[in-house]
Amino acid sequence: MKMLFLLLVCYAGALAQSKPETAVAEIKTFQEELNREYKDKKKSPLLPEDLKKFKKHQFFPIDLKYRVTAQLTLTPETSFMPMKATQAYMQDYRVYGIAEFSINGELYTLPLYQSKNLLNNPKYVGYLFLPFTDLTNGNETYGGGRYLNLQAPTDGNELVIDFNKAYSPYCAYNPRYSCPIVPEQNHLPIAIPAGVKYVAKKK
Repeated sequence: MKMLFLLLVCYAGALAQSKPETAVAEIKTFQEELNREYKDKKKSPLLPEDLKKFKKHQFFPIDLKYRVTAQLTLTPETSFMPMKATQAYMQDYRVYGIAEFSINGELYTLPLYQSKNLLNNPKYVGYLFLPFTDLTNGNETYGGGRYLNLQAPTDGNELVIDFNKAYSPYCAYNPRYSCPIVPEQNHLPIAIPAGVKYVAKKK
């Protein structure tokens, strides 16, 4: 019995140690895929002259402090409404739920959104959209904020929000794109030095 207990403890310890490694590997994969997309002239939002010079994105150092487990409170009564965008074309979203999480011991809440356009697309089952602004915007990151793609939990009310996977909207790189404007309630009053950085082009 003691031996079984020791084995279970060792196994649990191994799992605990592997979790950060798995998270870091996921983030690195995200970074590689984002760079690959932007290098692909068929998928890249970059202007032709920028695509020629693009090598890779700049990212903040990976910091698992900004990979948080959030409690999700669903809001099934909400309706789909157009989300303001940088151009005339707007898409319909509804508030899917409110995520509550802590960073540095402080609690924060952010609405998570569901896209009406993707609702019946099997490829995007459970897809949630999290636009946000924080105190890095306009300095180290894009002034209009950043986005995160999330997956709705299939069981329970917890989900992982990993700000290390935050990326800039396409319109940060190419003005022909119409991008959702981050709603006011999605502002974080702290700096989130995680995810992709952004350097504006010199005029």
